[in-house]
Amino acid sequence: MSLASLKTVSLQRFSLNFAANIIATLWMLVGSTRAFSWVKPTFIQFAVFALLALGSNVLFSWLAAENGSVFNEQGLISYLIWPMIILLGGIILARRAGNQTLVFVPVVLWLVADTLSALLQSLVQLLGSYGWLPNWSYSFLPILFLVLFLWQTLALLWIFSRRLRIPWWERIIVLIGAVALLTIWQRNVADQPIFKQIPVEPVLEEAALYEQPRLLQQALNSIDPSISGKTDWYFMGVAGYADQNVFRSEINKVRELFDVRFGTSGHSLSLINNTYSWLDEPIATKTSILRGLKKIGQQMNADEDVLFLTLSSHGNQDILQLANPPLAMENLDATWLREALDASGIRWRVIVVSACYSGSFIDELASPTTVVITASAADKASFGCTNTAEMTYFGQAFFAESLRENTSFEAAFKDAAYRVQERELYMSFESSEPQMVIGSLMETALPAFEQVLFDKTRPPVASIINHNNSTAINIVPDGTSNQPVDNTAASAH
Repeated sequence: MSLASLKTVSLQRFSLNFAANIIATLWMLVGSTRAFSWVKPTFIQFAVFALLALGSNVLFSWLAAENGSVFNEQGLISYLIWPMIILLGGIILARRAGNQTLVFVPVVLWLVADTLSALLQSLVQLLGSYGWLPNWSYSFLPILFLVLFLWQTLALLWIFSRRLRIPWWERIIVLIGAVALLTIWQRNVADQPIFKQIPVEPVLEEAALYEQPRLLQQALNSIDPSISGKTDWYFMGVAGYADQNVFRSEINKVRELFDVRFGTSGHSLSLINNTYSWLDEPIATKTSILRGLKKIGQQMNADEDVLFLTLSSHGNQDILQLANPPLAMENLDATWLREALDASGIRWRVIVVSACYSGSFIDELASPTTVVITASAADKASFGCTNTAEMTYFGQAFFAESLRENTSFEAAFKDAAYRVQERELYMSFESSEPQMVIGSLMETALPAFEQVLFDKTRPPVASIINHNNSTAINIVPDGTSNQPVDNTAASAH
């Protein structure tokens, strides 16, 4: 049947026409020409679905936008181009077929499909914002959204080519050309959403330029020497990544826990990379970390005292990110950190690395006199580094919860690992598999060190930290680690 013979009869009620157009679109999306029997291409229906499609796309863009985004006229224009092209195609088809009822058929079908697609994407985006999507979906969703965009247009071309009885080889050529054009278009306008974040170049205040050396020196000067004849614990925390507050928050809360509850006040140092703390806290660079370790090493008794070192940031294999724009920094690698620790003269060490792939630090950091605890296995992501969180999943479980309820690091680790695993299962995330390795000499010495740390007479401070976590555990003596293989994720760090 030709397009010239196509007749559409509108129903009496607006709601019936509205429902008929949705049914027609569903037939179109499965490639059936029954869509032509249902479609009601009136001007009113065109106007209503044009507004609905625009509104649903604005909603999706708003849900997907980051904080601080503004309305982007270019994104609106980019969106409106396609319905205008399809409307123009309907006008051309109507004139060639001598059938005016065709004018709004293509555009109504496309707009209904686009409305449904944008509403589905908005729902997915909303679920993602609440963390209700499984981890694997985040790598799959951009492809799904592109497929939905292609599908609605290809389905429209398909039913019209079938109605016109175009030869199969011509249909294939048209569809391949459409896929290429639409894909290139979509990728080129990906940076022009309807709501767009205006990039703000980071700036360094002149005051911070001169304040940083003073802040670092002041922090180093506040580290007191140990008392001979007794075990003293020292604390050092490093927040590596400036653009997310969770790392700064985690390190500051852990330092507060150690200073107030475990008595490291006067023996503690924190180095913080954060956009908003340039004038308040010394930043974390390789230089400041090295100077901090050397100062602590000078103030400690190498035979009696213990360093608790914790690092929190984004990570990769053997790498912990140090980033604080506009400063260009070198990342922290496991080999360099081991060399810096050895050069400092610090013998007894408990090291906690909270980052993705942090298990890759174990081989370099492990020694007979060291405990190494990591938030994940060498090939696993860890989670919880969102802007709204106060601590990462592992940080919350280990520091805020398990260290309060246990009197040994091994027991606290097992408890935290279980909490992390439960939380990851609930969120449908792949297990991060936290790791713990205890050196052979540290195995013997650690109970005495722990007794000094956990038997402090200071009462627990209930307000220091709070949240929720869990994961699988592997504890291996003598610097070897038990670890499987695989992953990356949404709120991963």
